[in-house]
Amino acid sequence: MTDDDGRWERNVLERLAMEALKEQRRSRRWGIFFKLLTFAYITFAVLILVDWKSPGGKEGRHTALVEVSGLIAPGSDSSAEKVITALNAAFKDKGTQGVVLRINSPGGSPVQSQTIYDEMRRLRQKYPQIPLYAVVEDLCASGGYYVAVGADRIFVSKSSIVGSIGVRLDSFGVTGLMEKIGVERRLLTAGENKGMLDPFLPVDEKQKEYALKMIQEVHQQFIGDVRAGRGKRLKENEDTFSGLIWTGAKSVELGLADAFGSLDFVAREIIKAEEIVDFTQKDNIAEKFARRFGAGAASAVLELALRNGTTIR
Repeated sequence: MTDDDGRWERNVLERLAMEALKEQRRSRRWGIFFKLLTFAYITFAVLILVDWKSPGGKEGRHTALVEVSGLIAPGSDSSAEKVITALNAAFKDKGTQGVVLRINSPGGSPVQSQTIYDEMRRLRQKYPQIPLYAVVEDLCASGGYYVAVGADRIFVSKSSIVGSIGVRLDSFGVTGLMEKIGVERRLLTAGENKGMLDPFLPVDEKQKEYALKMIQEVHQQFIGDVRAGRGKRLKENEDTFSGLIWTGAKSVELGLADAFGSLDFVAREIIKAEEIVDFTQKDNIAEKFARRFGAGAASAVLELALRNGTTIR
């Protein structure tokens, strides 16, 4: 045997050994991955068993609670879909003596807020024997207040922030900046107003006037519903519908709210049903875990595949 033959055999043996080692590592990684996957699914199943319950449904006399917290917008915890579902469940429950909408919101979509308001008015007519109250925590502004005026009475803290009865349309303009850096905006539209309020173009006064009329129309709808909800209790002045905000104490003076009181106070002293049952529609632990695990598992599979040189098609 020549030296070249011996060297060739050693090279082959080394390659075989390296391939065997790589295969062992690859098998070990997949083994660990599938063990983790099994553990995750077992954990998920346990979470479902522990957390599998619907809101409300408690027997006996109680005050039904529905939370409106944070931004009122599609897909949020305070979306019209979730709040309306919770309100309907609360009113239908045989043990419900009164419903409290606890609000801590800066507002959001006028459409979502108006939809909740309309449903509150409908439920008050359908269930006249069940009172509906709004309890304000820190903030009840704009769309949050729109929702609140759908209640029979509004309770606040002296330091709550209430009001902002107005409508805004946000945009920005960067035409000056674009000129400085030498960027030219090129926009083609079918329809002369299709690019209305484009932030990369100068303000068109005709389009600006149209946009102002549009939000003023929404503002008038807001004002009309506030007047309908508050009635003669509202002490209107030139600032009432200007978009200003007030403290809870001042809001009671102005008739924007009725009295001071917390959730517990209203349940105990007003509704006379101290037991509180939460009907708020929220994702349970299992649903939150499923979303996070789904994204994490997909990322793990992709990373493992890339490390092993596998192509996913």
